[in-house]
Order: sequence, then structure tokens, then C-alpha cells
Amino acid sequence: MKIKRNKTFSGTPWESKFGYARAVQVGDAVHVSGTTGTDPSGKVLAPGDIYAQTVQSIRNIESALQRLGLGLEHVVRTRIYVTQIDRWEDVAKAHGEFFGQIHPATSLIGVARLIDPEMLVEIEAEAVA
Repeated sequence: MKIKRNKTFSGTPWESKFGYARAVQVGDAVHVSGTTGTDPSGKVLAPGDIYAQTVQSIRNIESALQRLGLGLEHVVRTRIYVTQIDRWEDVAKAHGEFFGQIHPATSLIGVARLIDPEMLVEIEAEAVA
């Protein structure tokens, strides 16, 4: 049985290298891949600024959702991976600015590093249409 998928891509180089979509919708469930604070070419924005990278990551998630006709208000879960866990308050501040009224379930996980050493944060999201 073939599953009907609605996919969207951001155009960053990792999508084609790894063979994944930025977001995939199956029925009412939407899964947004790990998203970093990059521009469409994959260039890391705001090196060293974990708050600004978090903001850009969320804006990139919002853009992926908008291409599927949804918004951040549809997000029910986020998973946040950070390379500098002691800077969690900057990440929390940015997350709260976007999700403070939405209140998705979330996790904050410290990791050794991300695919590019300038990346400080990566966020996954799940949404329901």
C-alpha cells in the first residue's frame, strides 16, 4: 500500500545529499526535519549567537509549514539539539517568543556537535493539520 505524502524542500544542500525533505505531511501529521539557523543556500547565519540561530531555525520551520498551508500554531512538539547546553536560557527565550502561547511538548538535548561546527542549534518539529 502506497502512502500519500505531501513534501516540501528548502533547497539546502543537505536535503539532496541525504535524500530527505524539509517537511513531510501524511494525513494530518506533519514532520519537520532537523532545521538549523541557515539561509536557503545552507550558510550558517549569526555564527556564535545561539539565540539568533534559534530564531532563524524557527523561522525556517515556519516557512516549511507555510509551504504546506500551515503555521506555527499547528506545532505540537519540538525537539531542540544544542551544542552548548549551558546557553539553554538563550534558546528558551527564542523558543518562548514563538511558542509561548502555543505550548508544544518539547525536549532540549545537549549534543557534542552538529554537521557544521558553526551550527549551535537544530530543531525538529511535529505539527497536526
